[in-house]
Amino acid sequence: MAVNTRIFHCDEFFRLSREEKKEFQSIIQKELEENPIKHLDTEWGRFENLSPMSEEEIDRLAEEVLSEMTLEQKVYQMSCDNDARYAPLNPPRYNFIPYYAGEDLDLNIPAVKFTDGPTGIVMSYHATAFPVSIARGSTWDTELEERVGNVIGIEGRSGGANFFAGVCINLLRHPAWGRAQETYGEDTVLLGKMGAALTKGVQKHMMACVKHYAANSMENARFKVDVEMDERTLREIYLPHFKECVDAGAAAIMSAYNRVRGEWCGHHDYLLNQILNGEWGFKGFVMSDFIWGIRDTVDAANGGQCMEMYATQFFGKRLVDAVRDGKVDEIKIDAAVKRILREKIRFSFVGDKAQYSEEKMGCKEHAELAREVSEKSTILLKNEGLLPLEKDKIKKITVVGRLAVEPNTGDLKGSSAVFPPYVITPLQGILNEAGSGIEIKYADGRIPHQAQELSKDADVVVIIAGLTSLDEGEFITNGGDVGGDRKYLGLHPEDEDLIEAVSKANKNVIVVLQGGSTIIVEPWKNLAKAILIQWYPGMEGGTALANILFGKANPSAKLPITVPATPQQLPYFDMNATSIAYDYYHGYFLADKEKYPVSYPFGFGLSYTNYSYSNPKVTKNGDTITVSVDISNTGKIAGDEVVQLYIGYKGSKVERHVKDLKGFTKIHLEPGEKKTAIIEIDKEDLAYYCPESKQWVVEDIGYVALIGASSACKDLLKADFDLK
Repeated sequence: MAVNTRIFHCDEFFRLSREEKKEFQSIIQKELEENPIKHLDTEWGRFENLSPMSEEEIDRLAEEVLSEMTLEQKVYQMSCDNDARYAPLNPPRYNFIPYYAGEDLDLNIPAVKFTDGPTGIVMSYHATAFPVSIARGSTWDTELEERVGNVIGIEGRSGGANFFAGVCINLLRHPAWGRAQETYGEDTVLLGKMGAALTKGVQKHMMACVKHYAANSMENARFKVDVEMDERTLREIYLPHFKECVDAGAAAIMSAYNRVRGEWCGHHDYLLNQILNGEWGFKGFVMSDFIWGIRDTVDAANGGQCMEMYATQFFGKRLVDAVRDGKVDEIKIDAAVKRILREKIRFSFVGDKAQYSEEKMGCKEHAELAREVSEKSTILLKNEGLLPLEKDKIKKITVVGRLAVEPNTGDLKGSSAVFPPYVITPLQGILNEAGSGIEIKYADGRIPHQAQELSKDADVVVIIAGLTSLDEGEFITNGGDVGGDRKYLGLHPEDEDLIEAVSKANKNVIVVLQGGSTIIVEPWKNLAKAILIQWYPGMEGGTALANILFGKANPSAKLPITVPATPQQLPYFDMNATSIAYDYYHGYFLADKEKYPVSYPFGFGLSYTNYSYSNPKVTKNGDTITVSVDISNTGKIAGDEVVQLYIGYKGSKVERHVKDLKGFTKIHLEPGEKKTAIIEIDKEDLAYYCPESKQWVVEDIGYVALIGASSACKDLLKADFDLK
């Protein structure tokens, strides 16, 4: 019997046998060859070559186009151009070319042309692979992140896309989350400012989509888990970073797979209609996550969903029928379509077409930015006088570890996989920089005794250890479970054994950690004289590492997460949960509350120079609160220091964190130079959310400005103030 190709949902394809899938794909492929998909001749269709318009003019044009459309044409704007029959065809891999939604040949309306992220543009095999988002969060550098966004926007348009769905700002509640690498860290302020910067950079060229809204902080259970939390936790911890990106002008929001308080996020009237569109005044459109992002036609359309991706399963004809049956008011359809049309019009006159060409993807200039980002995102956790290495004193270096020769740029099997034209590995970077005057030996570490022997007479041993996309990332079950949430937060036991073995042969050990989240270091950290976190460092990671090791670059990165001493210092996490409660405490909030002796605090990072802080001050001008501190470079080389501002509360009537990050800035200092770092916040930044009054409340109490080099009390200077 021939396989049935008339499927409604992709699940029907996934349930086919291996042989049936092959037959299905062969039939569909033949259909597409006989009737190839046609596209508009121009990039923007009827919106091509428009002059920039005011918001009012965009509104009027969107309404004019909307008035021309039949119900079917309106719903088609809300539906992916793939139906469920075509979705399983994904040659040669996920998102190799853009995914189209809402291209109307009759009305000359362009598609939303989707490309994923956030490590770079997912399309093609020659895009620039930047360090992953958690690495970029370690830079605490919004200007740098906006530059990254600008390059991503150029490469996205060069590859034929107009929509980038890689502004991932899900809060890292627990470091076991498999996709931690795709976000910026554990704090809402850091997430919001970095996400807004990426949004602004991308949107110089194309639409940016912010994901996954909301409370998506688990991977294996993402399709089933129901997240419970109280209103203050939702409003103060899990939503502010999304609002920051909305305020930055984001074109779209992608709803999450999970439930919140029993309701699927893709249908969530409270999150989508009431908060996002209502309270925040969001003017863009909501896009579903792929395949399982919508579970019901009527609930999704009424709940605020605007576009189903990346296959039409519940919208399309089913949504047309729902409108005609009176289950969805056509007013809802008109509102959603107007949102989509507005963004298509708005971005049709964004960017300069002269900047876009295939040659721009992975070009030298963009690769140089990837190297700069990797240098500025590599964290120096420990240094007992071993770094930087001096070439005139070093004769022999042994490099150890399988990851020293592996192109390890992050998840290579999921929606954030980027395939650059080349990758500089750690060993190659060290070889390139060391030159002929230094002997470099390499051991993969599979035989610890061999690594010991090669390390005995070395001046220094560099061990590259950590994780790969097989350990974490998007959870893929087809062909064997790989990636997903992590079961263990330390290094692989063989890596820990290797560090121990090598340290017995040579005391000058440098451990370089690769990975996308926290790696517990307590079992072995005392065996290393220096520890660096390089995360997944992008296509130029090896070059960046060598520049740091040899002092051509001075580390300036700071932890965007807390590194606990034990898993017991973390919130409860169950990777297979069907329901889970998120409370007010995680990360440094929890460490502060419980006074945990963590390995390394949030915001921590060393440099090759030293900084001293003095003279903290608070001044007020209207609703603006200005906190300043003097900072001096007391060392011998230039460096960049991330200055962090936290606020504490004295006598609050409600439960508050011991302190909350409220702002940060990056200061460049030459040797001996002194500058005043200034961070401004608004009075409203001090507010808590009152569930009873449904208002943000600024208390007339005493506050403490804590400003300094990390979230640790010893690194912060205090200045009391009030609002009088």
